[in-house]
Formats: sequence, C-alpha cells, structure tokens
Amino acid sequence: MLIDDVTINVRAGKGGEGASLFSRIAMSRGPSGGNGGKGGNIIIKGVSDIGALRKFRNKKDIRAGDGKNGSQNMRTGSDGKDEIIFVPAGTVVHDMTDKKKNEIKEPGEEIIIARGGKGGFGNFHYRSGRNTSPERANPGEPGESKKIRLELKLIADVGFVGYPNVGKSTLLNELTNASSKVANYKFTTLEPYLGVYYELILADIPGIIKDASKGRGLGYKFLRHIERTKTIFHFVAADSSDPLKDYESIRKELGKYNPNVLKKPEWIIVSRADEKSEEEVEKIVKELKKKNSKTVSLSILDDKSLKGVKNILNSIKENK
Repeated sequence: MLIDDVTINVRAGKGGEGASLFSRIAMSRGPSGGNGGKGGNIIIKGVSDIGALRKFRNKKDIRAGDGKNGSQNMRTGSDGKDEIIFVPAGTVVHDMTDKKKNEIKEPGEEIIIARGGKGGFGNFHYRSGRNTSPERANPGEPGESKKIRLELKLIADVGFVGYPNVGKSTLLNELTNASSKVANYKFTTLEPYLGVYYELILADIPGIIKDASKGRGLGYKFLRHIERTKTIFHFVAADSSDPLKDYESIRKELGKYNPNVLKKPEWIIVSRADEKSEEEVEKIVKELKKKNSKTVSLSILDDKSLKGVKNILNSIKENK
C-alpha cells in the first residue's frame, strides 16, 4: 500500500548541560567544567524509493539524540545524533508549526526541519581575571519540536489519466514490469502505480470521475500526483457511450483542481479499440482530434497500435 500523506511529530535533541567542576590537580584547582554537546537535528532527505513514507504508517513520533553533558578537564560533551527522515523525491514538507513549506525534488536533497538545542557553557567558560573560580554553568537549550506533514506528489515523465476501467493499468503492465490490478469494475486501481519504460517513469493515476476535484469517489487524494507529471496520456474508452463527453469531463476536473495541469503536453489514447469496429474507432479519433490533434487509437491486441504508442514514448524519451 502506498502511503503518500502522513503527519508526524518531530523533536530535535536537547543540548547537554555545562559542567560546574574544578580541577583536582594540586596547585591548579581552577574551574575545569566543559561545555555540553549540541542536540541532534531532524533532517529530511530525498530518496528514489516511492514507498519511503510507509514506515510512518504507525510511527508518528521522531526524536533526535540529546547532547551529552560537559565533564572534567574542559571536555565538551558529544553532540546528539542527527535523525534522518527519508522521503520520496517529490515530497512537499509542510511545517505546520511555523507555517512554512519546503519541497524535496531530487534524491539526495536534504533540509534541516528541526534544529537541536545548543549545549550549555561549563564553568571554565566563565573564568576571568576578576572571577577565577566561577561556579556558574548553563543548562542545554531544548531542541525544536514541530508537527510536520509529508505530502508526496509523484514526479513522473508520463501520467496515465482517465475514467476507471479504460485500460490504463493494462497498458502499464504491457510496457513495464508493474503489477497493477486489471479487472472489469470501477476503481480497480486504488493507488498510483509506477513503471519504467526504458528511461521514462510512467504513472498510472487512479481513476478520476466527475466531481473528483470536490472529493467524490477517490477524490482529490490522487489529483495532486498530476501536478508534476510532465506529459499526460489521457485515456478515453472506445466503447464508452460518449467518448467526447468523457474527455471533456476529465479535463474539467483537472482544470478545477489546478488550471496549470491543462497546459501540460497531452496525448489522447482511444483505448479498447478492439471493442468497436474500425470505422467506429476512426470516427471517435476524428472527433477527438478536433480537441487535440495528438490523438491515437490503441488495442493491446493489435501490435501495430501498440507500436504506435511505443513510438510516442520513444520520442518523449529522446527529447527528455
């Protein structure tokens, strides 16, 4: 199961306490308390694993290590261990405490989301000509505590969209090693599936229906995955009672969610072409070409039409 939206609580480490100690060496009994170590940070780092948020399904509290206390002979306590939270590239990090937002776009990219507290000064730090035997030492500062929402928005080269049961999963399985469910009922795909066609990342976005932008059906839960998709393959079933209406309805939902999505490069794929006669499919393609000249028909059972879709993908790959 893909986890793509989680809220967690994070707490950076507390700084260690400064020590108030004096040397035990004869003739040198001055202050010798060391400083406390710094608390560990909470770091968020991008990885290529799309399932990286799965571990937060039950684990909601993340803590970094506390700094160690200072000790004798001006020894500074060791710093607390940083805690690294690995998230998929494409994750939006919402700092709900400070009302800020960051994005992790690439694997290896990282941000410090909560900083560890500073260690306290030991009494050695406060020695002076006027005060040769200070007893003063500071406690460590607390680390930052925050509530964080991690929202994954897939970064795919090609996103498959359309009503449920229009052949998106079937094509993804044919082109890649994905294992998306294929069956003749609505909402077969209940989470995004990814596959790789040579260098291209393909994403099968769950079926969108009328009023999805308002939360109906699977709702806008998966609409956000369209935002960063570079090219859209819009599937329209040839055996639909009204293919043109289907196309316009989905476009309307995408536009309601984010008008910028409508500006993305798009191919219309008239799928399930084997369910209609050749003449009927040609009529549907001709009608849809009035909306978008980049319209092709597809039947998984027809090698020629499948090769045509592969050629489109190859062209996208070459211009990537």
